[in-house]
Amino acid sequence: MQQERLGNVLHVTLDQPPVNALSRALIEALGRVAETVAADPSISVLHLRGTGRAFCAGANLDEMRVGFSGPEGLEQQLDFVRRLQQVFERIERLDAVSVAEVGGHALGGGLELALACDLRIGAAEARIGLPEVELGLVPGAGGTQRLARLCGPALARRLILGAETLDGRTAEQFGLLHWAVPRAELAARAQALVERLAQLPRAALAEAKACIDCATRPGTEGFEHELASTRRLMNDAETQRRVAAFLAR
Repeated sequence: MQQERLGNVLHVTLDQPPVNALSRALIEALGRVAETVAADPSISVLHLRGTGRAFCAGANLDEMRVGFSGPEGLEQQLDFVRRLQQVFERIERLDAVSVAEVGGHALGGGLELALACDLRIGAAEARIGLPEVELGLVPGAGGTQRLARLCGPALARRLILGAETLDGRTAEQFGLLHWAVPRAELAARAQALVERLAQLPRAALAEAKACIDCATRPGTEGFEHELASTRRLMNDAETQRRVAAFLAR
């Protein structure tokens, strides 16, 4: 992971080739970033992006193989999902404004990370979705809660139950992205957005975020239900068969 502080903006680049998968090391690094931003009132904007062809394409497959190798591994996998929830919620609750620059695939946990950010600008060519149901799982890192809150339950059912993947333009139309632009223009457009936010009063941004959250934030029951569902499904024979087939590709 690369970090660069420019003025009151912290730029963070996920750099875990080939697709910036969410490993345990990466999520702990993101957790440290969130704590750094939370503790530093001079940071107004957190800018997240990824290298290569993906923003973040979900779980690290090597770690997932270990997680589904037996009962002990399944408990470790559930702990990892719980940690994803914690880190993403920490990012969501920052006083600083968080911006996700989605230059490529944002799938599974990668989209859940983007959904935890305040603003999302992405490439029209990006592929975006929560395909966990295809593996017999659910989006357990806040995806069911944030997507339903953001787009409404009808669209959340379409995308999650249908394991549907969208391009960036369609994601913009559905409200998953705030802006979708050609990939060639994305870096410049994202930088312009970040610079504009950086000129605004941090205190006003933080208070505005808090007011909006009061209108939209659910309780914790939904997140706990995600974890309970994840536990049940990880121990389901059909889920284990589908995950094994996926990991064997």
